[in-house]
Amino acid sequence: MSQKQHYTGLTDAEVLESRRKNGVNVLTPPEKDPWWKEFLDKFSDPLIIILLVAGVLSIGISFYEYFGLGQDWKVFFEPIGIFVAIGLATTLAFIFEQRANKAFQILNQVNDDELVEVMRNGTTTTIPRKDVVAGDIVIINTGDEIPADGELLDAVTLSIDESTLTGEPLCAKTTDPAHFDKDATYPSNHVMRGTKVMEGHGVMRVLKVGDATEMGKVFEEAQIDDSVKTPLNEQLDGLADWITNVSYGFAGLIIVGQLIHFLGWSNWQAYTLIVPVALFFWLVIKKFEDWSKAKCIFTIVGFFIIFFGMVIGAFSMVTPEATSADWSLLLAHTLKTLMVAVTLIVVAVPEGLPMAVTLSLAYSMSRMLKTNNLVRKMHACETMGATTVICTDKTGTLTQNQMQVYKTNFFGEPSNEVLYEGIAVNSTAQLDLTGDKPTVLGNPTEGALLLWLKERGADYQRLRTKASRIEELPFTTERKYMATVVKSATGKNILYVKGAPEIVFGMCKNTCGVTDREVNAQLLEYQNQAMRTLGFAYQELGDKDVTIENGKVVATSLTFLGIVAISDPVRIDVPNAVNEVIDAGIKVKIVTGDTPGTAKEIGRQIGLWNDETDTDRNIITGVEFAELTDSQLCERVGDLKIIARARPMDKKRLVEALQANNEIVAVTGDGTNDAPALKTAHVGLSMGDGTSVAKEASDITIIDNSFSSIGRAVMWGRSLYKNIQRFLLFQLTVNVAACFLVLFGSFMGTESPLTVTQMLWVNLIMDTFGAMALASLPPSESVMNEKPRRREASILSSSMLWELCSVGFIFFAITLGFYWLFNHATITSIPQMFHTVIGAAQEMTPYEATLLFSIFVWTHFWYMFNARSFETGESVFKLKMSSGFWTIVAIIVIGQLFITEIAYEFFNVEPMLHTLDWSFNPSGALDLLIIVGASSLVLWIREIYRLFK
Repeated sequence: MSQKQHYTGLTDAEVLESRRKNGVNVLTPPEKDPWWKEFLDKFSDPLIIILLVAGVLSIGISFYEYFGLGQDWKVFFEPIGIFVAIGLATTLAFIFEQRANKAFQILNQVNDDELVEVMRNGTTTTIPRKDVVAGDIVIINTGDEIPADGELLDAVTLSIDESTLTGEPLCAKTTDPAHFDKDATYPSNHVMRGTKVMEGHGVMRVLKVGDATEMGKVFEEAQIDDSVKTPLNEQLDGLADWITNVSYGFAGLIIVGQLIHFLGWSNWQAYTLIVPVALFFWLVIKKFEDWSKAKCIFTIVGFFIIFFGMVIGAFSMVTPEATSADWSLLLAHTLKTLMVAVTLIVVAVPEGLPMAVTLSLAYSMSRMLKTNNLVRKMHACETMGATTVICTDKTGTLTQNQMQVYKTNFFGEPSNEVLYEGIAVNSTAQLDLTGDKPTVLGNPTEGALLLWLKERGADYQRLRTKASRIEELPFTTERKYMATVVKSATGKNILYVKGAPEIVFGMCKNTCGVTDREVNAQLLEYQNQAMRTLGFAYQELGDKDVTIENGKVVATSLTFLGIVAISDPVRIDVPNAVNEVIDAGIKVKIVTGDTPGTAKEIGRQIGLWNDETDTDRNIITGVEFAELTDSQLCERVGDLKIIARARPMDKKRLVEALQANNEIVAVTGDGTNDAPALKTAHVGLSMGDGTSVAKEASDITIIDNSFSSIGRAVMWGRSLYKNIQRFLLFQLTVNVAACFLVLFGSFMGTESPLTVTQMLWVNLIMDTFGAMALASLPPSESVMNEKPRRREASILSSSMLWELCSVGFIFFAITLGFYWLFNHATITSIPQMFHTVIGAAQEMTPYEATLLFSIFVWTHFWYMFNARSFETGESVFKLKMSSGFWTIVAIIVIGQLFITEIAYEFFNVEPMLHTLDWSFNPSGALDLLIIVGASSLVLWIREIYRLFK
């Protein structure tokens, strides 16, 4: 026999003293690498290393040109500009990734903020786990995660999963020394932080918190689960590999084209360079992925030695009378060509893709939290947007989870003393009376009964204290009832039973004159109103009466007390939310333990069930569900809307059947029994007041338990995918234009149309800034008007490919046309361009290079707005833009003006708004206005096309 005690817990002053003495209940993560180490890691990319080495060699050549050939000191500007551009791009990428990583840190704080039920100042309340202190009295129930190391004061059929510490999935715990397991890793009356309650309940006193716990001694920092390969990851990986290989081909052609052009198209020696270049890039594409790092470095070094040797040999044969200046020009040109080729790979390879995905996920996760969706595993953001079926439970998700006693039907006029005591002691719920309004802790149905007692002036804590518990049988979904044996305040031993009315009624010998038919009729009436019902029974025990054996009640003289109907109204916003999800092409299925009548009524109220069109084929009970074979289930599962009287594993089997039919399934659940289905589903959605086991198994926690929040999660998932598509469209369009421009330019002139520093700035715009601008766009409700995307569909849709090819090649044709013009005419201003004389090929002047660079940048700047509105069907002027988008727009504009007007010598351009002596240049200012205005036609033409369409 164990005495049911009333614990008072710590006072506020004792809590402060314990926290000062024993510390806080937070695990200190191990030290991370300092930021400067993480920053230096950004320079470990082989392409960046090649650029840096080439930059160092370029500076060496600049020293020779300045000291040996007596050239102007400005020869240092370009190599210095290369280092500045690399540093700027790398630094900004590092900063943005750090910001994204900080956004994910909320995931590692989830457990610290979960609520724990404790006794403080003589009453039950809830506090965040991190606020638990040594000495606290903590109440633990099935599904809870133990918040700290402690000693059990009370334990009822308590089993703990200690696999996180010892590997043991089930350990029996007790406060009875006679039943202690001497071979157990931890004492049988002790529980450890991080372990989980699998069965029963109890009360513990906290002994150790935070780093002093056993978990704290072996703690390793929890990492974000980004190991899951979602369809998006796989699509982007494949796309990035394909783009990378194509960019290698472009780089090889540029190297060959530039050097053959330099050596002369009529000299056969120049064409021998094709062999080492082709062989090297073939090895890069085919072998580097499988080779060791040392082997790859050896191959790169070997290529450079052989390549430079062949270049020198070919030049000496073509130009036997070459001077030192000629040799300097050759080496400078070769180095510049290699840097242009490598830079083109840097520009073409979408390094911004991982960052775009990371930023999109981080942005989505932080904003989704404001819509009551706490994303626990980042891949769930994207997968939620592809969901085709949502399997939802009823209580709390579709209903308000504000249980209240609607009506009581007690038979035989039982005494209040017996009735009230039975409700108080045969319960695991508590009431938090610290606020203005009492709130329920634990099972809301049981809590409704305690509130009913309070309304009648009965103190449930006092009733529990007066009754000594002798034996207890916890509620299970299989048994559908719970029972408690107490030494009553009346002095008698009494067995109290509570559970499903039809089951409890069937256990009773004395039914107070009520028939089975009357009980079923009453239940049907309540259930058709979507009421939850409970039946009550009791038996005064004699010395030889049997009560509980082998996990079930075996008493033979139970008296049926009656039925209580408990209502839980449908949430006001749920019908519209369900309708929105259905309109979005997502099927909704209710899985509930309630009766078919109750489930149908809820289905009617939310707009899921239609009496005129829906038949028995659309609803099934748990028993009927179990009788279906797997093939029968797969054939019928698409028609099912409701599974009533569902058992714990029914939901998991439903998910598996839907997945076998190629559906993308999201599942809601709040109980320990929901964990298998939550883990099996593509996206598991636990409830904010669910058990720790359910939350651990889930991917997203719906903080407010509402179905409306699930609809918001779908909208965020779809918008995230659209944002990544828009970033891809923007980046690849720039890629097409830049790659083809530099490639064709290599065969037209000795100078690349875009220099290394200019291409690095373009890369910064489209990779880093483009990712920031387009990945952080707010969600659009219009995505809910579309059907779910096919999981196997390419991220590059047919409309994207058409846009990419058409716009990319138009931009390429325009810029290549200007490059050809600048190579065959002397252009001093744009108005003068219309009456210029075309002549022989010549090198571009610095001002012409400025015009070409500006045309390229401003054209793609305006196209970023088109990418923002792609496939929205709306004018870009009507769309919501995030503050981050406008910040990036401002940075690009200011950055471009800074490059052309202040840092122009580092980028091989000339200022447009002022002359070299810093006086205002009206002609250049007009040229800039013409370029900005004319390039904006990219936006206006699209707006006019959309208007007519």
